[in-house]
Amino acid sequence: MVQSEVHLDHHIALPQLPRYQAQILVGLVAFFCFGNSYDGDFVFDDSEAIVNNKDLKPETPLNSIWGNDFWGSNLSSNTSHKSYRPLTVLTFRFNYLLGGGLHPVGFHVLNIALHCVISALMINVFAILIGGLAYDGKGKRLNQAPKASFLAALLFAVHPVHTESVAGIVGRADLLSALFFQLSLISYCKAFYGSNKEDKFSIPWILLSILWCAVAMLCKEQGITVLGVNAAIDILMICKVNIFELSQRLLHKGKPSENNKLLKRGFLTRMGLLTLGGSSLLYIRWRIMGTGPPAFTEVDNPASFADSILERTVNYNYYYSLNAWLLLCPWWLCFDWSMGCVPLIKSVGDCRIILLVVLWICLIGLIRQALCSEDSHKRRTITFGLVLLVIPFLPASNLFFRVGFVIAERVLYLSSAGYCIIVTHGISGLCYQFKNYKKVLCAGVLALLCVNVIRCILRSSQWRSEEQLFKSALSVCPLNAKVHYNVGKNLADQGNQTSAIKYYREAVRLNPQYVHAMNNLGNILKERNELLEAEQLLSRAVQIQPDFAAAWMNLGIVQNSLKKFEEAENSYWNAIKFRKKYPDCYYNLGRLYADLNRHVDALNAWRNATVLKPDHSLAWNNMVILLDNTGNLAQAEMIGKESLKLLPKDHTIMFSLANVLGKLQKYKESEGLFLTALKINPHIASYHGNLAVLYHRWGKLDLAKKHYELSLKLDPMAPGTKENYNMLRRKLEQLQKGNA
Repeated sequence: MVQSEVHLDHHIALPQLPRYQAQILVGLVAFFCFGNSYDGDFVFDDSEAIVNNKDLKPETPLNSIWGNDFWGSNLSSNTSHKSYRPLTVLTFRFNYLLGGGLHPVGFHVLNIALHCVISALMINVFAILIGGLAYDGKGKRLNQAPKASFLAALLFAVHPVHTESVAGIVGRADLLSALFFQLSLISYCKAFYGSNKEDKFSIPWILLSILWCAVAMLCKEQGITVLGVNAAIDILMICKVNIFELSQRLLHKGKPSENNKLLKRGFLTRMGLLTLGGSSLLYIRWRIMGTGPPAFTEVDNPASFADSILERTVNYNYYYSLNAWLLLCPWWLCFDWSMGCVPLIKSVGDCRIILLVVLWICLIGLIRQALCSEDSHKRRTITFGLVLLVIPFLPASNLFFRVGFVIAERVLYLSSAGYCIIVTHGISGLCYQFKNYKKVLCAGVLALLCVNVIRCILRSSQWRSEEQLFKSALSVCPLNAKVHYNVGKNLADQGNQTSAIKYYREAVRLNPQYVHAMNNLGNILKERNELLEAEQLLSRAVQIQPDFAAAWMNLGIVQNSLKKFEEAENSYWNAIKFRKKYPDCYYNLGRLYADLNRHVDALNAWRNATVLKPDHSLAWNNMVILLDNTGNLAQAEMIGKESLKLLPKDHTIMFSLANVLGKLQKYKESEGLFLTALKINPHIASYHGNLAVLYHRWGKLDLAKKHYELSLKLDPMAPGTKENYNMLRRKLEQLQKGNA
């Protein structure tokens, strides 16, 4: 199986380094590109997959990871996205335990390290795909394309389209899947290492390759595609089948001599193992999904909902051309390409159809070169470039099932390796054609690498915070309602409501069905007391999506403020109908009942809130206050003490219970709670004022005077405090006159 030195390497104007030096250099370059993202925040999907994912918490049983999806939802749920990636979630949990909580630095560092390792390991992969399997006399594999594999690995390491996978923590699924994809491919090739007989191969190595494929699938579903790449390696490299010649023989009814060769070389045995392994993995994966494929909406992937097959086909191909453009020119990158970012092609006169034509002209040209070139090295290089470009992309292509996105840069992580092989081949061809300009071409390659490095650094810095990430998308996808929504949400979280309103309104304008934008905009308008418009927005949101529980609750709050009590009660019960466990809604329902003097109903609603959420401070506190106001002091004391067992550091409950105990003349106990509450938060005027009243009743007049003064200092307009203070001063003056 010894082959001559690969022609591709002759013409590349790069130094030839030992493999370990090349790998170290590639790893360092990869680190230089994305290292600045190490101290970034949790951004975008990180919130759901990590921050709000209960499967990361130590108190969650470890086996729950195997029954839940990537986002922590049960796989059997109809709302689950069916993304089954337990090993990726396990690494998140490892980061959580190692870092002692949700500290993003550890998560980012592991992502960067994985990309460095994958980039370095790509040298081994490219050495096989470009240089072939060749061995020395001792059975050790030779790298016949050291310069080409080094250049391709450098191009891979610095490709800006990888930023989402590296700088975005949820991109770890792509990184881990890519790592085990590489190990599976290398293991499959090792089945033939050191063998001088073409029909000899190692079944254990092939089984190990299938095992690595299974591990890759447990990191991300895309991992299954490595079996297709392994099959292509077997056909083209191990069996040395010339596809073009074989097809010509079959068309002209010649003798299928290639088939006999395949049978002799154990090809069917190996394909049987790959097919059996792949089918088993797909069957197990399908059974794990439980209720079938996930349900996506039209805004997630509008082309897949088009009525005409022709329209769907045209738009899918347009998406492919955009993905190809991201590989060629990764300057316009966006965290989300949905919701109008890529308008559908609906007529033949749409000029964007030209992109489809260009894409297929290029692909057909590459396929022709891969099939018909007289140079076997050229055929192999371009073929494997296309194989690695296309096969890992197939799960995202909409060909087999509907996917939940229009374009996702993260799915190009592995496909970009095929692109790097093709570009490396092109650079080699240019160096051969223009031998006298090798220095110029070398400078051009260096410039390309430098530009990509700079773009990686700039883009990874944008992924360090949500504010930068969301705003960076405005110029790329100005028609994307989700981009405007996320910018608005980020501004609202910072307290900039005026600017947030502008972006929420634009999100609703771009997508009149965007219920989440309506809900958030309605909330802000509610807080600004623009109640009529808030009611209109929230009413429209629940009309569009009748099971939107949060919008129903917010509508109830607005209607309550507008004194539409019956409608508000109705809205609250609708929210509870669609979300059974909704403690905040029970809390707001309790407030409504309290306003209507339906005290028993209010207490029941607040009790439901605390049953569903035992640390619901507001519900506990309101129960104590209501019982206090209605004269049920003994019950108020009992509820207050029960709540403090669950929330021992809640100063608001301490304050309410202290008032109750004061009225029950349990002065010492009341004083202790007041002082503890003040120790936690010494700057609340009412705490000092009510403690002063307690001392006033208790007869500790000097202490009462001190706390009245502290209260008035914090809030000179505190209701009742000034009158009580004046009463105390008159009493003290009388006492002084009496003593005199």
